[in-house]
Order: sequence, then C-alpha cells, then structure tokens
Amino acid sequence: MATVELTAENFESAINDTDLALVDFWAAWCGPCRVFGPVFEKASERHPDAVFGKVDTEAQQALAASFGISSIPTLMIIRDNVVVYAQPGALPESALNELITKARELDMDQVRASIAEHEKAHQAGSA
Repeated sequence: MATVELTAENFESAINDTDLALVDFWAAWCGPCRVFGPVFEKASERHPDAVFGKVDTEAQQALAASFGISSIPTLMIIRDNVVVYAQPGALPESALNELITKARELDMDQVRASIAEHEKAHQAGSA
C-alpha cells in the first residue's frame, strides 16, 4: 500500500480503522525528511496491511501541534489507537523494519495496563 496524505480532516478515520499505523511528520524544505521519505515509502510497500501516512507539517500545522511535533522528520507508530512510538529523526531502512516488527509483537493488553497505571500514579501525585 502506498502512503496516504493525512490531514486534520482524514487523520482519525485513517488511523482508527487499522491495527497498525505509521505516521511520518515531514516538510518539503527538510533535508532529512527527503532522505527518510523513500525509506518510508519502501516500507509501506513491504507492509501492505499497515497504514502509512504522511503529515505535511507546513500544510497541517494544527495537526502537527496537536501531537507536539517540534522536530522533523518525526515518526509515530500507532497500534490499536495507542501511540507506541514517537521519535524525531530519519531512520535507516533496517531500523524502521525492526521498529515495525517490535510494534507488531507488543502485548497491547500489557501496554494499556501500563498506561492506566502511569495515569493513576500521575493523578495520585497531583492530588
């Protein structure tokens, strides 16, 4: 599957309908983004069951801001509507493939339990 352009209008519908989504926050003027683009595209062809979306941070400034994107390229991996990875930097092909494999192997029940525990501790700490 080729990459999909994500906007504020289609982001939720594109991401919510999939088990695994990878989102590349980028801009045309960004050199590392142009290097990472073909790597991301190639991975999208290798993993047709996942959604590979690209957010142009210049055209979609509010969407990028809603995720706190301050450096690009930033790769975000979303599994079962939970952000499991979000880091800036262009990745080589091998590292991207390894991340996709690790994201698929995550025990999402354990991830959700960990998030709930963290939120509970945070709430207790701010009370």
